[in-house]
Amino acid sequence: MMQRRSSRSKKSFGSVLGTAALGAVMLTGCSVKKMAVNKIGNALANSGTTFSADDDPDLVGDALPFSLKLMESLLAESPKHRGLLFAASSGFTQYTYIYVQEPAERVETEDVGKSQELRARARRLYLRGRNYGLRGLEVRHPGFEQLLRENPRAAVRAVTARDEVPLLYWTAASWGLAIANAKDNPDLIAEQPVVEALIDRALQLDSNYDNGAIHGFLISYEPSRHDIKGDFADRCRAHFQEHVKLTGGQLASPYVALAEAVSIEKQDQAEFEALLKKALAIDPDVRPEWRLNNIVTQRRARWLLERESDLFLAQGAGDRKSPPDLAISLQGKW
Repeated sequence: MMQRRSSRSKKSFGSVLGTAALGAVMLTGCSVKKMAVNKIGNALANSGTTFSADDDPDLVGDALPFSLKLMESLLAESPKHRGLLFAASSGFTQYTYIYVQEPAERVETEDVGKSQELRARARRLYLRGRNYGLRGLEVRHPGFEQLLRENPRAAVRAVTARDEVPLLYWTAASWGLAIANAKDNPDLIAEQPVVEALIDRALQLDSNYDNGAIHGFLISYEPSRHDIKGDFADRCRAHFQEHVKLTGGQLASPYVALAEAVSIEKQDQAEFEALLKKALAIDPDVRPEWRLNNIVTQRRARWLLERESDLFLAQGAGDRKSPPDLAISLQGKW
């Protein structure tokens, strides 16, 4: 009997050892896989000027969807990778602005139905970018989104580190752009105070972030603010001056943003032309890291000049058309 029990005990002990060994192998496999995912994620999140220095916007536009879907695949394996969440938020926002929203604006006068279809797609993609930004902020601040929706100004005070400014900025940008493309969605429009809380907190923590990208966003956003005293144009011009200073006058986007946000609204055609000509005079090769940004922005400047007669009405000709859509400065890492 003792011998049989001993044999059974050895067998049981052997089974336990075997199961433990198998579990260890499986855990090691999972660990190796996650390490590999995180390593690739880090590389994607810190890809630098791979896309932003390119001189062919169409080539970049063809490549970006694969890159964005790869990020989403990696996030499925490592859902709290802050670098990937930032890259996905900024990547979806920039891709959508250039390759979905701008085509929607260009086709609007020829095919309203197509324009509306593209704007609906833009809104969905912006919200996808927003959601990745919110997830990135949630990593350090669990419950952040719920508090943000309940009390935006109180929620953003919990964010105190400058390294979270990129997430604040791109979450605000994607959310604001989604609202700008949701004129038929009052629930989404009602979330505008959240956007203001996010971007204002980013400005407080690091006003010089990414060579003034926050100022670039606010040039376009200030006309949309409610319940604030003073002329919005003064605030826009202040942000414009800061953005130009921080970029050494080598970035076209602040000139185009001010032309759209202020010159058109104030019907100052001379200023409009002067700003766009300055944007077009910038050499994209002087700052390679902004090359794609400048090429895309200059393309928009030329398009605006082509539409000048539609944007400025003769004195006494009636009300002007609605101002152009919210714009962002595409300075983030791609």
